[in-house]
Amino acid sequence: MQKLLIATRNPGKFREISEGFDGSKFELVFLGDMDVCDDGFFEDGETFLDNSYKKAKFFHDKTGLLTLAEDSGIMVDALCGELGVKTRRWGAGERASDEEWIEYFLRRMSDVPAEKRSAKFVCNVCVLNEKNGVLESFEGETKGFISEKLLAPILKGLPLSSCFVPEGMNKAYAEISAEEKNKISHRGKAIFKAREWMESKFFEI
Repeated sequence: MQKLLIATRNPGKFREISEGFDGSKFELVFLGDMDVCDDGFFEDGETFLDNSYKKAKFFHDKTGLLTLAEDSGIMVDALCGELGVKTRRWGAGERASDEEWIEYFLRRMSDVPAEKRSAKFVCNVCVLNEKNGVLESFEGETKGFISEKLLAPILKGLPLSSCFVPEGMNKAYAEISAEEKNKISHRGKAIFKAREWMESKFFEI
């Protein structure tokens, strides 16, 4: 099987991406299991595409593996311009625990009325091949709203999934099955596009 490096150290994201590749032709490699130094890497792009490409190229150059990277975040209408590509670094900061981060976020949202709690998640996936060329990038988004409190236990690395309710549903990301989430989530949509494209094109590259 062809090895595919998933360029994230976030176990929650790796788990979701792995579910999207279940039964595929690729052997997924978790960056968190590799002894790869990321000194010199800064996630400072202005768009999700900027960051997903930077991650893919940096870790492809380090490992030589076919590499998939993603960048995702949430855009909350009541906090216009505050999160987006800065989502995990925002508020309590990227060094904060999941519990500290989501506590700060919900506190900031505490005075926002129900009709103004709309939000959307966006994900961009970028795939690089062995020649450092961009194969393709893919985007997915899911609209919804922020609940007033956590609706489910926090998933490691994915605190927002416990209070983000997708449009047309009455439960949070963290409450739905993996199969259902992969169909409707921003990351699931982007990964589905990437997998479909890679499986149809990979051996033609």
